[in-house]
Amino acid sequence: MSRVAKKVIDLPSGVTVNVAGNVVTVKGAKGSLSLALTDGVGIEQVDKQITVKFQQEGQLAEAGALRVRAGTTRAHLANMIHGVTKGYEKKLELVGVGYRAAVTGKSLGLTLGFSHPVNFPVPEGITIETPSQTEILVKGMDRQLVGQTAAEIRSIRPPEPYKGKGVRYSDEQISLKEGKKK
Repeated sequence: MSRVAKKVIDLPSGVTVNVAGNVVTVKGAKGSLSLALTDGVGIEQVDKQITVKFQQEGQLAEAGALRVRAGTTRAHLANMIHGVTKGYEKKLELVGVGYRAAVTGKSLGLTLGFSHPVNFPVPEGITIETPSQTEILVKGMDRQLVGQTAAEIRSIRPPEPYKGKGVRYSDEQISLKEGKKK
């Protein structure tokens, strides 16, 4: 069995897990998330613990594919439980003269040195905050959606290699290239 799938997931108080057919729904304080289970992979709930199980026989089981899917399913469930209790957050920084960000309604207005301002529509389930003009906080309960939204904002103006100007993650290290020598 997959080493990841062997780990038991502990349910914190206030979190409920429901299985209806091939769909698992996790409900918590921040909302609810659902995950479709693949064929041959299931979950088992005993008291406040969840275990991921998979079929031992069959064509996919012999190839080892179900072991991999069971580990992935366990990781997704753990991320969903963390998301509905605490949520996820990505912090972006704007580096450059005149680079600014502001939230107006359901869109993020960015001034990034282009000839025009850029309006980024905020997806459902995501909240974006700007504590200062050069900081952007992307928050939500779905880990994949938070990361994808932050990556899309970063891709508007990724950091360039000579001066480091652009949109970067707060913990990202940019290795700068040496300029042209005379």
